[in-house]
Parts: sequence; C-alpha cells; structure tokens
Amino acid sequence: MGEVILEMIGISKHFGATRALDRVSLAARSHEVLALMGENGAGKSTLMKILSGIYPPDAGEIRLAGQRVRLDTPAAARRAGINLIYQELSVVPNLSVAENIFLGAEPRTRFGGVDHARMRHATQRLLDQLDARFDPHTPAHKLSVANQQQVEIARALAQQSRVLIMDEPTAALSKHESERLFAMIAALRNQDIAIIYISHRMEEVSQLADRIIVLRDGGQVGHFARGDCSPRQLVRLMVGRPLDDIYPPPSDTAQGPVKLEVLNLGGGKVASASFQVRAGEILGLAGLVGAGRSELARLIFGADAKQRGTLRLDGAPIDIRSPRDAMRHGIGYVPEDRKSQGLFLQLTMQANTTMNVLREHARGGVLDLPALRTLTRQAIARLAIKAPDEAGRVAGLSGGNQQKVLLARWLAIRPRVLILDEPTRGVDIGAKAEIYRLIHQLAHQGVAIVCISSELAEIVGISHRVAVMRAGRIAGELRGKQISPESIMMLASPRFSAHASS
Repeated sequence: MGEVILEMIGISKHFGATRALDRVSLAARSHEVLALMGENGAGKSTLMKILSGIYPPDAGEIRLAGQRVRLDTPAAARRAGINLIYQELSVVPNLSVAENIFLGAEPRTRFGGVDHARMRHATQRLLDQLDARFDPHTPAHKLSVANQQQVEIARALAQQSRVLIMDEPTAALSKHESERLFAMIAALRNQDIAIIYISHRMEEVSQLADRIIVLRDGGQVGHFARGDCSPRQLVRLMVGRPLDDIYPPPSDTAQGPVKLEVLNLGGGKVASASFQVRAGEILGLAGLVGAGRSELARLIFGADAKQRGTLRLDGAPIDIRSPRDAMRHGIGYVPEDRKSQGLFLQLTMQANTTMNVLREHARGGVLDLPALRTLTRQAIARLAIKAPDEAGRVAGLSGGNQQKVLLARWLAIRPRVLILDEPTRGVDIGAKAEIYRLIHQLAHQGVAIVCISSELAEIVGISHRVAVMRAGRIAGELRGKQISPESIMMLASPRFSAHASS
C-alpha cells in the first residue's frame, strides 16, 4: 500500500435547503484504486466537483501530502495535480492529439513560438506509456471514444497528476475497449498516482478497486477493502433497502400470439435476420459488439433503409420506411445513446415526454397544454421520475431519470411492440431495478418487447427467450434453462461456435 496523497476530511455541501454532502471523508493512496459508489444523487459528483475546484465546500478541509490546500478554481486543482476525466469527454475535435494534450501548456521555442517538434515527441512518449495506437498528428474527431479517453489520460499525465479521477469511464466503451482501459489503469497503478474510480458496475469495481467507499443521500455509509463486501451488501448499502435481486422474478403470465415477425431482414451490417416476438414476451437480443444488434433495431424501426426482408405485425405484412411509419403501427424504439439519439436535453421534461403525441392533443392546430401537462405528471408518477416539476430541463436530471423520461415518451404512444437498446446504460443500480420492473409490467400488459443489452447478466435476468446475433445473422435462440452467459457466448463468438461444431 502506498502513501496517502489525498485526504478529504468532513466535507459538507448544501444547495439551498438541499443537503448534498454531510461530513464525508476519504483518503486516497498512491499505487491503489479507490472506488466511489452510490446511486445517482448520492453525492459522488458533488464531492468530486469540490475536489476539482468547481464547488467550494461549506465545511471540511482537503489535504495533499499532509498539507492543507485551497482549491477554489479548476485551474488551482490542476496546478495541485488533481485531474478529473468526465464521462462526457472534453477533447477539442478539430485539434490534433498533441494539441489537445498540451492545450494551454504548449512547449515554447526560445523565440516564443510553439515548439511543435518537442510537443510531438513528448506526446509520443505519453502515448507509448499508455500503449495507444494512434499518431500525435491525428485530429481528435477521427478517434474513437476509447481513444479520446486515452488522450484525456495522457493530458492528465502531462500535467503531472497526483490524483486522477475517472467518472464512469466505461459508459460508452465496448467490452474490448473496457479491457484495454483496465490494463491501462493497472499500469498507472504502478506510478505515484492515486486513482479515484467512479462506477455503477459491480464487476468493474470488483476487478479494479483496492478499496470501496459507498455514499447514500450525501453521507458515507460504507468503507471496505476489496473482497470484504459482497455485491449484494453493496447494493443494499447503495439503495438503503434490502434488495434480494435487482431482476424481477420470471413472469408466469401466458404469452399471447406472435406480435412481430421479422423475416430475412437485411441492410448495412445486417446480412439476414429472422425472429419472432410474442405479445407479453421479453425477447433478449444478445451478441458481441459489431454483431449488428443496434443496426437490426434501426432497420425494424425504419431509421435505416432495409435492402431486403419482410415485417409482419399480428400476422399482416407492414411496410416501414421511416420512424413515422413505425410509430403509426405502434412500434416504439428507445435508442442506445439517449443523449445524442433520444433526448432533447435543453427542452423541458414535458416537451420530451409528449412530443410523440402532439397531434392527439391538438384542437384546430392549437395544443391542449393542460392535457399535455397532465400526461407528463402521470408519467412522472408512473415511472417515479425524480424531478422538481414537468417544466424543468431534461439536462438537469440524473442518468436514470433521463432514461425514464425517454421511456415515458414511447409509453405515451401505447406501443404494441417496444424495442429497447441498452435500456439501463449509465444508470445506477436502483434505477436499473425500477426499469426492469417497468419492462415486466409492460410485458404483463401484452406489449411485445425486444431488449438489446451488452450486459449478459441483464439479458439472462430479464428475458423469457434470447436470440443471439453473430456477423449480422441470428446465430441461435435460447429459452428457459438454456439461457446462461456461457451459452450466449458460445453462440456469439465465432471461435466458440467453431469449436462447438467441430
């Protein structure tokens, strides 16, 4: 165990009458990863914003290497060696990798100009240290999210970080990209850096963290060494109530007739896919990244043009050429990236919730605003959305509540078929449990549900049946006791499938 680099002692923060933090303390050491866990609204972000100089604390103190410090601006925090890598990355798209890493701290020639050669060589050393596979000259907009994240980490190293904070770093990464990030964190652990890792994902924390601190309602409710607290205990601490299982018990509701039938549908990455989903059924759609799951969903919904294939709804052929056609047939689609593909973050909750049913609530071309307000309030109550009121901007809501707003928009059309792409990505464990209960309620009401997820535990936990995609095709289906992470991977992976067939 390394030496204590950072101490936060008795930190408290209020916003008006709301208590965001109440006497929270932590210590971060070199050569270790300290995980910070808690539901959205638990106080994690507020604590880290205080540490990174965005908010001043109302009470408490911060010490670096035993010395009390005042971090009253983000610049002061960076000068002290504290860097926060946000979930929403902050690279400048039109600048090169090197220019992003040294932005505001460019090495200079003796004549005062930017020393591009020295900056390029320093950048290459940092990229080699992180085992990055791109060039210092590469424009940032040409990089994947995972590679942009490496640029942010390289920037923090260039600034001689003593404390590196990672906020939900795998939220937008594939499994392979996440594994590369974990290897990078393992390498950083060997340096004199304290790493604070914020995540909702139990498996990540179990793999990476040396110690875990749990926050709930602004207070510290747990502090454990790795292995001293089970996932079940962590969940109970985070949500404040017994939670035997976040997945609802399997529904014994009789499933109805085939609601949606997909026959040889193809286009883009989807070679040819066929499946059925019944009324009241939750069909999990699994597969590795690049297998074509999201692309298949977009073809069904009309967001992308199909090249071949047929769709049947209640046994009758339907022609879907656009999302408007899909909505007219009662097909809803919650996309995988709620912020860039689903929500209008700067609009109100009422606008986001009701935009799919404006025609139904207009008379003579004039919107019935009281009816729309009532519809939104009903959605807030039904989905237990935590928000001040329906007039607030969606950007101000937590990830879980934003996801509920997006679900509410599609529930407003009273869907017959609902396609959910990564429905719990980036939401905390409590919100996940609420979303799972809602999915099962919809199935109980007869909605046919297709659920795409990269989390095998989620697919196994909520699905009545699982279709597995590989290379743009349905590689096989599993039901009942056949459904397990191992059986899904056997179908999803070409290597496993080839082995199984030999």
